[in-house]
Amino acid sequence: MRIAIVGGTGAFGLALARRAAAAGEDVVIGSRDAARATEAAAGLSVVGATNEDAVVGADLVVLATKADGALETARALRGPIGSTPVLCVASELRFTKEGVFPTDEQTSIAERMAAELDAPVVAGLHSLAAATLGGDAPPEEDVLVCGDDVDAKALALELAGKVADGRALDAGPLASARALEGLTAVIVNLNKRYKIHAGIRVTGLK
Repeated sequence: MRIAIVGGTGAFGLALARRAAAAGEDVVIGSRDAARATEAAAGLSVVGATNEDAVVGADLVVLATKADGALETARALRGPIGSTPVLCVASELRFTKEGVFPTDEQTSIAERMAAELDAPVVAGLHSLAAATLGGDAPPEEDVLVCGDDVDAKALALELAGKVADGRALDAGPLASARALEGLTAVIVNLNKRYKIHAGIRVTGLK
């Protein structure tokens, strides 16, 4: 599977690229600056390109930009992405003295992104931290993915199953993405409180 990681020069994008490449996937990381992408790709056995060039010919586009730029990036890439399935990993968070909270938006970034694109959008990987994903071994965690398009979700679950040493789990329709994004706030609070990199394990499944 050819995977294009838009915003691939960030911490999460690079960690995902490293883990996916180690699993044998064909990975290209994208950036607004081709030289920056090429430099970041060096040593990872992946290719660097502009975001526009990265998504061309991909089987799955992972939009790994920061949350505040995710929708703008999606709009800019609507043409190049076309009908290629998109995996949104972004979460909108509010950082306060009392802790980290989801924003007051009624819909998830993934749902709003789906309205901007001609491609099916799924959401997932929110519980994975860049620090654990980019470690020497795959994180021993389950990974949750949700979406409405069966084929797009299958691609995202395939990727999820290769980058983590846990189970890739179908978490339902795209409407559930709001809960997944909110879960990021819970995990960040746990990390800050207990000085850890928390992950998720779902019990009761065989």
